[in-house]
Order: sequence, then C-alpha cells, then structure tokens
Amino acid sequence: MKLKTALMGAAASLAFAPAALAERGSDGEVRILYSQAVSTMNAYLSSGTKDVEVGSLVLEPLAGFNEKGEVIPRLVTEIPSLENGGIAEDMKSITWKLIPGLLWSDGSPFTAHDAVFTAEYCMHPEGGCAQLARYEGIEKVEAVDDLTVKITYKDAKPNPFTAFVGATSPILQKAQFQNCLGPAASSCTDQNFKPIGTGPFRVTEFRTNDTVMLEANPNYRDPAKPAFATALVKGGGDATAAARAVMETGEFDYAWNTQIAPEIQAQMEQGGTGKFVNAFGTLVERIEMNMTDPSPELPEGERATAKHPHPILSDIRVRKALSMAIDRQILVEIGYGNAGRATCNLVPAPEFFASDNTDCLTQDVEGAKALLEEAGWTDSDGDGVRDKDGRKLALLYQTSVNAIRQDFQSIIKQWWNDIGVEVELKTVDPSVFFGGDAGSPDTFQKFYADVEMYANNFDGTDPEPYLAQYTCEKAPRPETQWQGENVNRFCDPAYDALVAELVRTREMDKRAEIAKTLNDMLTKDSYVVVPLVDRGRLSAHANTLGGVVLNTWDSELWNASDWYRIK
Repeated sequence: MKLKTALMGAAASLAFAPAALAERGSDGEVRILYSQAVSTMNAYLSSGTKDVEVGSLVLEPLAGFNEKGEVIPRLVTEIPSLENGGIAEDMKSITWKLIPGLLWSDGSPFTAHDAVFTAEYCMHPEGGCAQLARYEGIEKVEAVDDLTVKITYKDAKPNPFTAFVGATSPILQKAQFQNCLGPAASSCTDQNFKPIGTGPFRVTEFRTNDTVMLEANPNYRDPAKPAFATALVKGGGDATAAARAVMETGEFDYAWNTQIAPEIQAQMEQGGTGKFVNAFGTLVERIEMNMTDPSPELPEGERATAKHPHPILSDIRVRKALSMAIDRQILVEIGYGNAGRATCNLVPAPEFFASDNTDCLTQDVEGAKALLEEAGWTDSDGDGVRDKDGRKLALLYQTSVNAIRQDFQSIIKQWWNDIGVEVELKTVDPSVFFGGDAGSPDTFQKFYADVEMYANNFDGTDPEPYLAQYTCEKAPRPETQWQGENVNRFCDPAYDALVAELVRTREMDKRAEIAKTLNDMLTKDSYVVVPLVDRGRLSAHANTLGGVVLNTWDSELWNASDWYRIK
C-alpha cells in the first residue's frame, strides 16, 4: 500500500532537523568530499552518481524522493494524483503546478517554459542525453501557462514520476542552455560547469575533476536557507582517505561513498569526530559484459558499436561460465561485511519488485569449465589458457580506482584464471571513468574493454526507467557523443517490447511481474549483467553537521538546504 501511495503521487512532508535555521549563511562553510571528482554539474551529460549528486546542489527537479522513497514536491505546489486531478483518468497525462514567484539564482523568473525546454534538450535525437530513460513514452511536453506544465504520453503511463522527478531529471534554464541543443550539448562548457539553478547553492568556481566552490543562492525560495554561506566540494583521492578526512582529521564535514573494508570502518569509528551512516537501497555492484567488439584494430567510429559483435562474449555460454566462477559471498566478506549482501539481481529493492533469482549465489567452478568446453573453448596447447579457432580466451577487465574494486578484480581474475580465462586488469581514475567525456577512451560509457565493473542505482522506488536503460536505442555510440545508459549494447526486441508494456501497465502486481522478468532477462537469462553485491550506501559526516538524513532513493545531498552547524 505504501508503494502504491508513493507511485500514485501522495505528497509526503520533509522531515526537518529540530533546530530552526535563523538566518541564511549564518553557519559559515560546509566542506564536502567526493572521492570521485566532479566532471560536470549537468546530470544530462553524465551517468556518474558524483556528477548527478553534486549538480543537485544547484539544479533541481519539480519533485524528488524522500528517505522513504515517497514522492515529495520541490518546485511545485503539490504532487499530482488521480484524486486532485493532476493525473488524468486515462493516465495519459500529468499536470504540474509550479510554485508562484520562483526565481532562478540569477533573479529571473522560473517558468513552465524552462521545463518544456529541458524535455526538448534531453529528447533531442542527436543530444546523447545520459538520462533519456526518464523521458520514456512522452509524446509532448507543453506549457499550459507560465505556471503549468503538462506532459502527455503516447500510451497510459501508470508511473508518471520519471521526467522532472529526482536528481537525475532536473530543470535547465532555457535562457542559459537554448544554444546547447543536440550535438552542441557537450561543448557548452560554461553552462555545464556553472548552471543557473533553483537549488540552495550556486557555483562560483568550477575546476574540472578537482573542486567546486559554491555560495548560498540569494534567490532561494526559503529566505532562512541554506544555513551555510558557502560550500566546498573537493574531489579525488580514494574512499579510505575520504573517510579519514571526516572520521579522524575532521578536515571535512561530509564524505560520500566511504567504500572501505569493515575492519577499517570499526577503527575509524573510535576517532570520535564523526559517524558513518548506512542504508540499503538499490545500489548494486555488477559486472557488465560488452556485447560489441572493443578492439583498437577497428575504425574509431565502429569500435564498440553494434556493427561488430563481440568475438567471445556474444556466446551466452561464456558469459554464464564467467558468472558461475564467482563466489559472491566471499566478495561481500572482503569488501563490505554487514554493508553488503550477495545478489543475483540488478533490481534488489524494493522487495515488491525484486526477483527471487538466487541461481548465482553458489559458485560452480567445475560447471563453468564444462560450459566452456561445450562452447568449444579448450586448452589445446596446455598453457592453461583456453583457445578456439586460433583465438585465446583473453579478456580486458576494467573498473575505477578503488581499493575494494581492486581487491575484487584480483580475486575474480584468479577465479577466471582457474577456469582457463586469461585476464588483463585495467584501472581508471573514477573522475575519468564516470565523467562522460566523449573525447576520452576510458569512460564506462565508451566501454573500450571486454568486461567492466561498477555500481549503479535508480531514483525512487519504481524500477521502470532503470530497466528502460537497456533498450536498443539507448546504446552509446558516436552519433550520441558516446552518451547513453545501455553501456553493454545489449539489444533484444523482446526486451524492448516488454519495457513498452511495463510503461503502460497500470496494475501494480502486473508491473512487479514484468519488472522481475526484465531483471531476469538481463541477468540469469542472458548474463549480460552479472550482479555481485547489493551494496548499502555508506557515507560519513562530522558530529558537528546537523540535519543529515541519508537517502538511498535520491541524491545523498537531497536535503543539503536543511544542513546546519551544531555549535
């Protein structure tokens, strides 16, 4: 019932800290540390969580999700529902009413036309929008008047809380971005680094892959917020150093994604300067299998595109064998302890949408070997590496620089070596890996490797837009400036058709059934995605930082406007 209420748009009140904020900017500076440095403030040009979250300090959606996964208003007077008439009876449209008098940080009026423009920006066929799945099924977006936005869908849309909802779908100012449509999007440096927003802060200085300096937005809708006059977001380093900067040295107030070993967490908690906060949501560490050939011998415009299927991983038996060789429980023990759970699901939560898929939880090395034999991969020369038709079973395995991920790489490499697979490991600075730079060969979207490992999650409690990321059209390619959510280039018309059915399905039990089927199509039916660990969000904040509420359903910085200094 709670899930139904959230999806049907029942508004929920924000839980504010008990201390009242007397004056904007009265608490000086808040210092935030992201071990993955920020590359852009524009969520539409990056799938990287660090870019989306830090950008959310400036750019806001019409509505968001609170720590319970409930839809909450941000720039609107109320959440549309069937009861208040905001959602049409046929579920083919949703109407948003903007709060009158809202201003952008430059003092100009915020209007419905900005929302219309934002949809045009993301849905542009040559734009390569990194969040296109949130605009699935839209026929048109129109400004009924300056304070009314209406979204019309091609078919009934039982879950309309996708476009303009959550940190991955913020509103851009039309006046600032109007010359940044389509292919021009990534070249609008000033706009992407210093967007004009409605959030509690505005950018004063942006140093790519390093530091973002912000100040309180003088036109923020609550005159008493934010409590902090300035904010510094520092990027880079590693998760351990980030945790120490809060938990031991006190140099920073908040450290995001302190992905460190359980025993180190316990040691740091003795420092007395801060605390770890942890909650489970939808964050899954996974291995993605490249369905296309990333060989550097191919022309740049054809490398890692659908024109060339992967010469090894196109065989499901190989993908399945790689999954079978992994002991996920050992990964949990060495990497996360109580902050992780072994999983076979891409969608581990909410429980209502989670498949009962547990096939991968038992390691089966001998079964993996037999499957490779069946696929024709044998060790013909006795060197320990399988081969077939003159090709070695050799894979390039990449991920971002992170101590736990390097531990995972090392042990998974050994398991794969044990079944006759030669593995080369590659690590990439996370600022580059998750940065989305079309000119870089090392982004996870470009995927110039055979397999890659990272974690991702989705906004809110309904997985529809998350699962829609794997449709054929969302594959990154040169024509989209290498942007797109379908990083492994999986393409199955049956999957696309089922996504379309999910988009228009109204009955909740049926939606859950379809979501589970889609999850299984990606995981146990095709092994295109190989889930490893259902990761709890783990971050740290200083004991002197008040108002922090960890949110696994939206940006971790979702309520930064409510943060204050405990004196």
